[in-house]
Amino acid sequence: MSRRPSDIASDPRARQLLRTLVARHVRDGEPVGSKTLARHAGLDVSPATIRNILATMEEAGLLVAPHSSAGRIPTAQGYRLFVDSLLQVKPLGDVELQRLRSELPVGAGTQALLGNTSELLSAMTRFAGMVSVPKREGFAFRQIEFVALDPQRVLAIVVFADGEVQNRVVQVRRAFDPAELEQTANYLNAHFAGQPLAQIRAALLRDLRDARSEMERLLASSLDLAEQAFAPGREDAPFHGMLVAGQTRLMGLQDLNDLDRLRALFEAFAEKRELLQLLERTAKAPGMRVFIGEETGIAPLEGMSLVTAPYGRDGRVLGVLGVIGPSRMAYERVIPVVEATAAILGAALDAPS
Repeated sequence: MSRRPSDIASDPRARQLLRTLVARHVRDGEPVGSKTLARHAGLDVSPATIRNILATMEEAGLLVAPHSSAGRIPTAQGYRLFVDSLLQVKPLGDVELQRLRSELPVGAGTQALLGNTSELLSAMTRFAGMVSVPKREGFAFRQIEFVALDPQRVLAIVVFADGEVQNRVVQVRRAFDPAELEQTANYLNAHFAGQPLAQIRAALLRDLRDARSEMERLLASSLDLAEQAFAPGREDAPFHGMLVAGQTRLMGLQDLNDLDRLRALFEAFAEKRELLQLLERTAKAPGMRVFIGEETGIAPLEGMSLVTAPYGRDGRVLGVLGVIGPSRMAYERVIPVVEATAAILGAALDAPS
């Protein structure tokens, strides 16, 4: 009767052998044999016993012997058991933390911060770094101005709290004179500055049904203008873009020496849709996520791993960042980098500008 991975995880000797085998394979990139494990696993057992335990793990689907080699390498299931049960992760060191803080400074602007983030993730892990770009509806606005373009169109100039500016052309049902546009902008700036756009739309509908004062009557008559100015974009997805850096670092990896695999992987980076959908799913679950091989659901990422973490501000998730590399990666090094980067990016976005 074959043993399940959970049975292996409860065996201290098997756990130590798998931990040692993964470490040696990640370091050297070669199949690991029983003699190597006997020297490095720190177990007082014979090579024959080690071979028997390895055979059991292979039968459970945790290891595989490639080609005719006497050594074994972890499967995706073996890496999953290692990450879930055996991995020992330490916090990122002070030097690395200082590097992240210096290159993700408060007040740098959202676009600059996101661009630096993908580059940093790639530089610090030597893999591909990625970060989703949140829609502007998740950000608080600082100020709005309206400019009439013609009787049917008004330009809304929205300045967000992080300093980014967005121009939106609003289709209106009637012509607005400059005084109306100024009064409407003044009211919105006085009552709603500092709030996210989605929250403002809800407040407009809730609070302005009963026009009491002259100003409220003005705004009630301009409600269509205000609603359109704060309306979400046409994209239905939480994120409308993704920044990727360091794809070329993957070309020199021993695990990715197949041109067809590289071509498919680079096409996935260029197209981005499937990667964005994966990141959207991860945003709904708190904390770190590690996808190994087929767990991503993206065919070009078979044999790859994706380590992700959400980032946000004011307690709200704005996006997800992560690292893509071969499944044979040093998870104990990559996970702290991703986790710390998400926290520092969130703090930089959360701080007042």
